[in-house]
Formats: sequence, C-alpha cells, structure tokens
Amino acid sequence: MTKKQRAAAAVERLKAVYPEAICSLTYTSAWQLLVATRLSAQCTDARVNLVTPALFARYPTMQEMAEADVEEVGRLIYSCGFYKTKSKDLVEMSRILCEQYGGVIPDTVEELIKLPGVGRKTANLVVGDIYGKPAVVTDTHCIRITNRLGLVDTNVPVKVEMQLRAILPPAESNDFCHRLVLFGRDTCTARSPKCDACSLADICKNKAK
Repeated sequence: MTKKQRAAAAVERLKAVYPEAICSLTYTSAWQLLVATRLSAQCTDARVNLVTPALFARYPTMQEMAEADVEEVGRLIYSCGFYKTKSKDLVEMSRILCEQYGGVIPDTVEELIKLPGVGRKTANLVVGDIYGKPAVVTDTHCIRITNRLGLVDTNVPVKVEMQLRAILPPAESNDFCHRLVLFGRDTCTARSPKCDACSLADICKNKAK
C-alpha cells in the first residue's frame, strides 16, 4: 500500500468514525477563530473555550482589541499560559488587521503568517475553516498520528504539512486534521494508544505489539 493509498484509507475510515469534522474551539467570526487559535498555543482548547467568552465580551470587535490595554488583556487570558506574549500579540495583530487589511482576515497562509504570533498551524486552520481552502493543521495529534501511520517521516511541523499535502486529497485535508484531533484524544493517545480498538490498526506502520 502506497502512502497515498494509506492516506485515502485513513481519511475514509476516520470519516466513518467521526462524521462531523469540526474545530473544537468556539468562535463566531474569522477574527475570533484567529484569537482563539493564538491562545491555544501550549494550552488546551477546553481551557481556551473557558477564557474567550469573557475576553470577547470585553472586546467584542477587532477594533476594540486593537485599542485594548495589553495588561488588561493579559489578566483576562492569564490561565491560558504565556499571557504576556499572547496579550501583546492579540493587540498588535488586531491593530495591524485594522490598519493594513481593512479589518478583513487574509485568506492565505502566506499573508496570515505575517501577523504577530501567527504560525502556519494557526494560518492553516483559518484558511481551512473560514475560507474552505485545502489546509493541513499540524498540531501535536496530527504529527504523532501521521508518523505512527507511516504517512510522514518527520516531526518538523512544516515538513509534516508539506508531506501530507502531497498525499492527502485536497478537499479532505482540513476535515482529516480535525478528525485526527478527536482520534488522538480517544484512541491514538500519546502514551497508551488503544491499538486493539483502533479502526486504522491494519494500515498502521507502528501498531503497538
């Protein structure tokens, strides 16, 4: 079985297990998704979802965040960790979006990564979920699971992204990454993967013996 064939099989099987491929972050706009994804670095999505309601209630628009006091933002996002860096990024990112992009979130990875604190993982998530373009979100679940399956042979996020882009059906790539998060939480966990109950076990290169 080639990597493309294994990838196609994984896509279809995870689609059957997780029919709804949705982002686990809560948001109502492209800007809110961008903010929430920045907060999720080194933090769980569940924690971010507890923090963002108060944050967006205090700063409901991009313009208001652009004019916010960094220390106040930091107090609101404190429990997400790295709050000093994240609060600075959120304010500066919002300011740049307002001043240089007319308040419109860019629709390409190349433009998004120019924003403070926005890396390729965040950019891909926004491009895929908001604009419906082919995207590969290389979070820890994606990197771990695709290596175990033998779809990629590196732990470097950008290399994982490029290797997956070469073998995944473009129209399926974004949803596949969302499904990998769910799969990584309940089956292919970091420390004790449930290989005996895994729907991908027979196509996995590194099934636990």
